[in-house]
Amino acid sequence: MYRSNTCGELRLADKGKKVTLAGWVQKSRKLGGMTFIDLRDRYGVTQLVVEADAPAALVETATSLGREFVIQAEGEVVERQSKNAKMPTGEIEIRVSAIRILNKSVTPPFTIEEESDGGEDLRAKYRYLDLRRPPLQRALALRHRLAQEVRNYLDREGFMEI
Repeated sequence: MYRSNTCGELRLADKGKKVTLAGWVQKSRKLGGMTFIDLRDRYGVTQLVVEADAPAALVETATSLGREFVIQAEGEVVERQSKNAKMPTGEIEIRVSAIRILNKSVTPPFTIEEESDGGEDLRAKYRYLDLRRPPLQRALALRHRLAQEVRNYLDREGFMEI
């Protein structure tokens, strides 16, 4: 199975559930032997945690991840010790039992986040990366919904798209 859930849908009610997530590595940080990974897809961000006592191969894979690597992670939904009220998924994290690197990535020239540190020219040059940013994702989703509504209206009125 490619994924059982998206990165934006899990909540505290899912505690104890075994899940498989897939997406881009937003960022990775190592704190006190544990590795924390923010995994992003078009639906949101979920924090993954690889504990210090995890198998050596898992810890090695987790520490080798770079920004924008595409990964698949399996694990259990657990309640976070320090909750993040700014994130919809901020009450939970995934205790990882397996990580599979689907695609490695060169570190991008700017951050793929709400606010980017790349200038207009740099973001235009790497438009395919810029389109992963949440503001552009929202704009694309709005454009899609608007086009669907126009097509549905015209179809109800008897028009045919040619």
